[in-house]
Amino acid sequence: MIVKLLHDKGLRSEHANTIACLTIGLSVASWATSMKVEPAGIDRADRWGIFIATWPATWFGLGQALSQYERADELNGDM
Repeated sequence: MIVKLLHDKGLRSEHANTIACLTIGLSVASWATSMKVEPAGIDRADRWGIFIATWPATWFGLGQALSQYERADELNGDM
């Protein structure tokens, strides 16, 4: 239901996959930034990196779900 709503609003699988790739870089960047900026040390940096590293899987999964709606549109001739 949510995926259909996002598809109807114009979000496409390539958008979700692009965001997923960007969040991989964001995970590394947040880890490196936290290592240098925060006085809490490597433990906090690792937590930030791992927290953000969970996002790509969500976005790739959303991209897969959206691609199914796109294929259904192509088969029905709606595109």
